[in-house]
Amino acid sequence: MRTITGLYDSYDDARAAVKALEDAGVSSDDISIVSHKNGKEDIEGQGSNAAEGAGTGAGIGAVAGGAGGLLAGLGMLAIPGVGPVVAAGWLAATAAGAVAGAVAGGAAGGIVGAMIESGVSEKDAHLYAEGVRRGGSLVVAKVDDDKAVASEAILTRSRSVDLNERRTAYTNDGWSQFDDKADPYTQDQIDAERGRYRTNTPI
Repeated sequence: MRTITGLYDSYDDARAAVKALEDAGVSSDDISIVSHKNGKEDIEGQGSNAAEGAGTGAGIGAVAGGAGGLLAGLGMLAIPGVGPVVAAGWLAATAAGAVAGAVAGGAAGGIVGAMIESGVSEKDAHLYAEGVRRGGSLVVAKVDDDKAVASEAILTRSRSVDLNERRTAYTNDGWSQFDDKADPYTQDQIDAERGRYRTNTPI
């Protein structure tokens, strides 16, 4: 099995990637999605106040949704340094356990630790976590080796972020790695971040 990942600036693109993977025969049990929830988006019919369900705890609280497959299992999770997210799948469950068991000064916990444990490099895991912190959505899947190339193509077709370009943009701003002790982005910061990349996306 190989772990493939895609970072998206919009939940709709991440959602499309999940559905395309499922349609291509990747089991819902092998796919995860983690999407920043800033209280404005209506994700899977949850309404604009779904983020309140995350509270400050590490547990996943299920929320009602009208989607099928993986997206039917969406729940709320509060990630240190990120804030409330909507998540489903094995990565979300691993991240919740890592957050609950994290000790100050110990190994990387939360979403970074969960990704590293699944086979994502530490360097990329920090970048993905920062992408979610800034309002993005992450899709991670475990696929058979013979499906890896096709599955990666699905993630790319669904308008995944160019990781090298995004890393350069972040580091040019002075960023070095995800900090789970940093304050989550405010709504204004997220809006500015999304607008920054939206204007750079070809129409």
